[in-house]
Order: sequence, then structure tokens, then C-alpha cells
Amino acid sequence: MNVFSITLKSLRQRRTGVALTVITIALSVFLLLGVERVRTDARQSFASTVSGTDLLVGARSGPVNLLLYAVFHVGEATNNITWKTYQDIRAMPEVAWTVPLSLGDSHRGFRVTGTTSDFFLHYRYGARKPLAFAAGHAFSDLYDAVIGAEVARRLHYGVGDTIVLAHGLGGPATALHSDKPFRISGVLAPTGTPVDATIAVSLEAIEAIHVDWRSGVRLPGMTSSADQARHRDLTPKAITACLVGLRSRLSAFAVQRALNEYPDEALLAVLPGVALGELWHLLGTAENALRVVSAMVVLVGISGMLTALLAMLNERRREMAVLRAVGASTRTVFALLVAESTLLTLIGMVAGGVLLFAVTLLAHDYLLANAGIVLNATPSAQEGWLLLSVLVLGSLSGCIPGWIAYRRSLADGLQVRL
Repeated sequence: MNVFSITLKSLRQRRTGVALTVITIALSVFLLLGVERVRTDARQSFASTVSGTDLLVGARSGPVNLLLYAVFHVGEATNNITWKTYQDIRAMPEVAWTVPLSLGDSHRGFRVTGTTSDFFLHYRYGARKPLAFAAGHAFSDLYDAVIGAEVARRLHYGVGDTIVLAHGLGGPATALHSDKPFRISGVLAPTGTPVDATIAVSLEAIEAIHVDWRSGVRLPGMTSSADQARHRDLTPKAITACLVGLRSRLSAFAVQRALNEYPDEALLAVLPGVALGELWHLLGTAENALRVVSAMVVLVGISGMLTALLAMLNERRREMAVLRAVGASTRTVFALLVAESTLLTLIGMVAGGVLLFAVTLLAHDYLLANAGIVLNATPSAQEGWLLLSVLVLGSLSGCIPGWIAYRRSLADGLQVRL
């Protein structure tokens, strides 16, 4: 007696109940894999925010603090590093490239980063992806600005629009640099990193808008126009931090030690990957919460299937009795129920996986633009283990109705009134 053939015929007789059970399992698997996919991809995106940078250098503070204000634009720098120190770092023989970062201004809640064109050339995110322009180009004029994708989307800006920067993180109207407006020369494509919420201008532009300022205050009576500022000495005096790329990663620790022991200024050089790991460790509670949600989703789905099998079991006493009457052993009845639960779980897993794949493809651009999450359509090895666990749980859950049917398939089933 072929158990698989009997299982298929039995399921075919109960199409409606089987379909509902499969849908329940499919949605559970979809949520399980979806939560796991979001968790892992969010972590990967977080860890790959600065994937091509070997060292992050700033004024001496803490690694996480340096990472927060220099990369994630959260908080304020404790101090700046002088332009001479930056030039010394750039001149080190082990250093291949550097990208200076000057922070402190904003526009309608979005941070402004003063940098050079090397930022667009050397900055990498994700799997070493370079920055790309959705429209326009990098700044070529002193008062050009490049905006991130989120800035463009939320403020409805485009190439050619004019913006005015504010001193600090969005102060009163008197702190606006309204005498030196900027023209948007380019819009970056979405990256899923803090770059999306950044407005990049040149270091010389940062100096130009502050020619009349000292210590964060506009000097009384000083009103240099935008054109007058072009003719001033706009060599930067200090920057907030810098990204460093090395000719060989083997020299990373030696360069890091040399910078941390730099005699002329108190510096802190950190490996971005290590600092990102420390920062993610602080967010471990949220990650554990997502894991708990995933486990609860699986339990709910398997419980739903078990409830459906148990509910249908009472309706199938006659079927069990007939099987026993035509020679099916009690083990065959037990195997039939286990095979049914395994097959239902397997079909639900396939349906849930296909649903997740479709949603991932359709929602990829929307999530990247609106949530900054890059979802990978390719399943990970961890998801394979989760699916295997679901299959095992589904098979084991079939043992309960199988054991009940095994115990009463003949005596109880034959008492059913026909």
C-alpha cells in the first residue's frame, strides 16, 4: 500500500481545508523568512556603510562616537583636526587616498558635508559599490551642491534648484547663509546609507560661507558677497574627520598605531568594520527581538496546521476505519498523518518562499528609497536552516494526530455510524 499515493488522494478530497492550511503555513514561512531577511540584510547594510575604507580618522574621542558623527551624522564632534594634520596623513607612504569630511552645517534638517570630489571617487558601500548619480554631476563650481536621494525625495529637489545652508543643525533664520545660496548640480542614486540624507559641498564652499564668521558667530559689519568670497583664501583650516584608504591592508594596524600616537595632535584612527561591529553590538536587543518574533511566527504557523489536522481527524474516522478494514496497518495510518503534515509543510514552505521572492523583487526599490533597506533576493544559508527546522517541526507535529489515529483507528473508527 503506497502511503504517498493515499496521502495525495486524501488531500485531494479535502481541498478547501488543505488550501487554508497551506495558506497559513505559507504566510508563516513568508513572515519568518521576511523577518530574517530584513534582519540579516539590515545588519549587512549597516556593516557595509563604508565598505571600501580602511581607516576612519578624527579627533580623539571614542570609536563609536567617531563613527556616529563622521559616518552616521549623529551627534557632534568633540574637536576638529587641523588641515596640516590632514596633509600629513595624506602624505604618509602607506596611504593611497583620503577623503576629508567637514561637518557642522545643515539644510532643513539634513546634514551638510564639506568634502572633495574624491568622495564620489573613493566612497564605497555595500559590496564595494561606488556612488552613482541619478541626475547631474559632482560639484564643479564653488557654490554647487550634490544632494542624496532621500533629500531629493523628501524636499522635492532636482538639479538646478537653489538651496540655502544654515549654520549648525538648523538654527534660527539669522543663522542662515542666505547671502551665499547653492545650486544643486547633482542628485545621487539611493544607497541605503547615511549618504542618502546628506548634502555634499566642497571644502572651499564651507570656507566661503564662513568668511564672515568666527567661532560660530557672524562678525558685526562683515558682509562679504558670494562673488567677493570667491577671491578670498579658501584653504580649509580644519576638518572634522577623514576617510583613509591604504595601498595594502596589511599596513592597517601599523598606520592606525602611528596615527593614534601622532605627536602634534590627539587623533583617533579606527577600523570602520570593528567600530561598526561594536555599534551593532549595542543594538543587539533589537536584533534579539526580531529573532523572538521569527520564532513566534513559526510556532503560530505550525500550531495552525496542527489545529487543522486535529480538527479534521474527527471527520476522518470513517476513512481510517476503511483503511484498516482493507488491510492497512496501524503504522500505515500513523505514517499517513505524518506524511500529510510533512507534505503540507513542504508545499507551504515553497509557496512562502516564492511569495517572499516576488515581494522582494517588487518592493526592492521602494524599500531602498523609503527605508534605506537593501533586500537581497538570494536566500542565505541561514534561511535554509530555518526552512529545514520548519520542515522538521511540521513533520513532528504530524506525529500527534498520527499517534491519536494510531490508537483509535480501528476500535473507535468502526463504531462510527454509517
